[in-house]
Amino acid sequence: MLLQLKSVEYERERVSFVEDKKERWCRLKGNLLFLMKNKSSEASEVVILERCWIVEFRSKTDVSIVLKFQSGEPDLYLEAASKPDCESWAVALGEANSEGLQNKIQQLRRLIMEIKEERSSDEARQFVPSSQVDSLGEPHFTSIQRIANEPKLEFSLACKDLVTATRDRKLNTFVQVSVLYPAEHILTRYSSTEIVEGTKDPLFLTGVTFPPEYPIYEETKIKLTVYDVKDKSQDTVRTSVLPDHKEPRADTGRSFLGCTTFRVADLVKSKEQQLTLTLRTSDGGKTVGTIEVNLVKMGELEDGETDHITTDAQDQKCALVREGAATEGISGKDNLPSLNAVLKNPICKLYRFPTSDNKWMRIREQMAETTLSFHVPKELINLHIKEDMRRNQELKDLGELAPHWDNMRKSVIAHCDQMLSMYQDTLAELGKHTGSSFKPSCNKGEKTLEFIPINLHLQRMHVHSPRLKDALYDVITVGAPAAHFQGFKNGGLRKLLSKFEAERRNTGYQCIYYSPENTAKAKEVLSNINHLQPLISSHADLLLNSASQHSPDSLKNSLKMLSEKTELFVHAFKDQLVRSALLALYTARPGCVLKKPAMPKNSTEEGGDLQHQDHPSQIKRQDSIPHHSEYDEEEWDRVWANVGKSLNCVIAMVDRLLEKDNVSNTKEGENDPSAADCKVFHTGGDWYEQLYPLVITLKDCMGEVVTRAKQSMAFVLLQELACGLPQCLMLTLRRDIVFSQALAGLVCGFIIKLHTGLHDQGFLQQLHTVGLLVQYEGLLSTYSEEAGMLEDMAVGISDLQKVMFKVIEAKSEDFLPIITGRREHYVIEVQLPAKMFELLPQEIKEGKLLRMYPVLFNVGINEQQTLAERFGDTTLQENINQENLELLKKYYKLFTEKMPPDCLPHFQEQNDLKGLLENLHQNIQAKKRKNVEIMWLAATICRKMNGVRFTCCKSAKDRTSMSVTLEQCSILRDEHQLHKDFFIRALDCMRSRQIQGALNESDDPETGCLTDNKPTSRHFYPVALLLVSSHLLVVWLILSLALLLAKYQ
Repeated sequence: MLLQLKSVEYERERVSFVEDKKERWCRLKGNLLFLMKNKSSEASEVVILERCWIVEFRSKTDVSIVLKFQSGEPDLYLEAASKPDCESWAVALGEANSEGLQNKIQQLRRLIMEIKEERSSDEARQFVPSSQVDSLGEPHFTSIQRIANEPKLEFSLACKDLVTATRDRKLNTFVQVSVLYPAEHILTRYSSTEIVEGTKDPLFLTGVTFPPEYPIYEETKIKLTVYDVKDKSQDTVRTSVLPDHKEPRADTGRSFLGCTTFRVADLVKSKEQQLTLTLRTSDGGKTVGTIEVNLVKMGELEDGETDHITTDAQDQKCALVREGAATEGISGKDNLPSLNAVLKNPICKLYRFPTSDNKWMRIREQMAETTLSFHVPKELINLHIKEDMRRNQELKDLGELAPHWDNMRKSVIAHCDQMLSMYQDTLAELGKHTGSSFKPSCNKGEKTLEFIPINLHLQRMHVHSPRLKDALYDVITVGAPAAHFQGFKNGGLRKLLSKFEAERRNTGYQCIYYSPENTAKAKEVLSNINHLQPLISSHADLLLNSASQHSPDSLKNSLKMLSEKTELFVHAFKDQLVRSALLALYTARPGCVLKKPAMPKNSTEEGGDLQHQDHPSQIKRQDSIPHHSEYDEEEWDRVWANVGKSLNCVIAMVDRLLEKDNVSNTKEGENDPSAADCKVFHTGGDWYEQLYPLVITLKDCMGEVVTRAKQSMAFVLLQELACGLPQCLMLTLRRDIVFSQALAGLVCGFIIKLHTGLHDQGFLQQLHTVGLLVQYEGLLSTYSEEAGMLEDMAVGISDLQKVMFKVIEAKSEDFLPIITGRREHYVIEVQLPAKMFELLPQEIKEGKLLRMYPVLFNVGINEQQTLAERFGDTTLQENINQENLELLKKYYKLFTEKMPPDCLPHFQEQNDLKGLLENLHQNIQAKKRKNVEIMWLAATICRKMNGVRFTCCKSAKDRTSMSVTLEQCSILRDEHQLHKDFFIRALDCMRSRQIQGALNESDDPETGCLTDNKPTSRHFYPVALLLVSSHLLVVWLILSLALLLAKYQ
């Protein structure tokens, strides 16, 4: 089946198979799809591509497309030749109808309007008076640093005296909001309110929010359409483009009541900032009621109390939410450009809830993607490629080896080159990625995206209370870091690493076994070599330059830096591993003879006081590691000690030169000044000439040490790789994948926390004195594949301990973080603008590395966890929780020792941290089923110690959203006096299906995939599954087993 594009008359044509598996020639022209028996025959069938949608299956092998029709006609199945062909046709068919064409036109018009807005900012801001622009665009929050893209315009709605068709009919109404652009006749459905049941005077606590980038002007018209919902469960709010004069079709279960239109200028310029509008039928004749539009400002307290709300609406099941979806992109005019660099596509929702003292508090919930989802993995893969290329070159530079070891080296290098090629291909594919800045859960199994975290988002709740200070609560939501593409048939990293290490110990007949600690030490030594050698060489050149200029002060400073770096260099090799590896390397040479038995020396004999070494004339230069000759194991000690001796000679010579210079200056000061100048010039030449041979000797000795040490440590790494091919490299790949996902979330959390606490001196002191606590809340079960995910996640989060952060001043407009280091140690450089950088303590500005303390507490809560507790094993979860409790206690000990007690956040009720830790310990030891108290206690401890909160489940959708919304409502109840009677309503509001108002009903907002009538709620979760009795599950399992046995007998 080949795609043909030669026809002039038709836009697209190809051979395809229809549902009866017969070959047909398909031709696409406009919104008509022609089906023919062959290319030259006439059309046997014509399909009108209107009122239908396309379903494309996202599996790797499926190349089918299904056309589904709203009229109820049978589905049309098409099959393509290849996956790319299938994808291209899915796009072409999806855009072939009139609605798709209108969407394209609308997108182009919006783009034109945005360009006009950029060119004429004054004209763009005319939709509100200048006195109100600042208050709308830049609301003032008490001690709060706002997130990028606060909503620009918000208003609430309420109806009165709605007319019903029958006298006894109780209305269930909602308002749909549409936008009509100036000088255009295109009506775009924007959002809708919640459904208020059983009243003719509905008070909608769902408002409308327009983000700053939304192209709205004074002349923009907003249309409000009121519907009566007969069957609430069947109603679905959709977004589409309609002609101005055309009403939306009467969907099953709802009926049109009335509509009205107003200009934005009428609302924002009205004295009371309120409009009362008449609702009329579509023909404009009959009046069906009135609707009130009230301008809302987040930063202002609402007048009045809640009594009239609760009295009038006590029988109304209404949600308390205003919502709005921001358009793509972040405004460059925002005052937080560094946050704009990492946050993208924010979605804003605004709630108002009553407090226990009958006042209103406003809550703005914001969710944003982050560009770090792709930036961090790409930076990390680039580092892996460089590190692996260096390792491969070091293996090649080992020199001549015996046949057994040489064949082993060739095999290792071949496998490493294949792995290196895979990293390079992955990086190239990620470089081609365009579109969304996060990976939806439906793509978690794609190989090219396996380094990318799943559904990484910032979830922020900003609370504005009438009598309390404003507060921010941030949670990073992300799918559990795991290698989904590789699968979990054999478990996750925790089990695989343990099994691999046990098997590697039994392969000593093939290679030399080095413990994981020794291989990590070898990598550290190689890293120190690559870092310190160029620094020492640079400082040595600066010393000679100071000598040539005869600058005593510069000479002293250069010598000090040279001495410090050389001392670090010498002590980096003060380890028994280097000596033993050198001996092992010699035995691997062809034809080796040992001069002495291979007896390891004590590490205390390796060193030597650098202040009591011999003159360089007594230093005997050593050749490279001898081949085909006797090996003296004490040779390394002499070579290693020569560096210290050479440095002491340089120090002694500088001291003599400075001493002579002082004496010379004293004498010359008493004589003629011109003679003194000549003497200085002559002495300068002596300084350089006397220091030059000593510095060259130091460099040569250092180069000799580097050559030997590099080869010995590369030999250790060769043993590590050779003992476990190819499992070793596959485990390294899996660990890199999991770590990449975990690191992207950590970098996002750190940057957000840094911006939030930039004016909190206690937090900044804690950051550089103790470090940052990072608490992960896991909701994975210990059953089936999720047990493997939990094992991956536990190792990935534990590996975050080797990450350090450093804050630097940005030198350009690029504020994305910079990653340096190697697999055993990474440094993340976070860039801040100059004004923000000045707010930091001196220690952080001087480049002090900031340490992270990641902890993970997991409690499985789904139905699979019930199976694990009944028939499986929960030991994995118990061990993880116990291990991380000890890490949390360790951080608490450091925290209490180094930080004053007044640095803790001041909550309404200040609980004792020690008591919370003891309570957490008791709950972990209790081993209670689905003990969610562990989650709440760990989250509370984290917040009280200024930590960063993460919530994770398999895909960061259902369980994560249920947990986050429950936590947010609990915080409102415990810390901000949420009225007890409104707790459940607030929880339902945050989990409402209506909050995603501007989504097409066939689009799944979590996965980004085209699906067949999936729920469109981010916060919807089948709670009933969590409440199923365990006895019913047992009965279900028995019946299922009986059916299976009957089937196969």
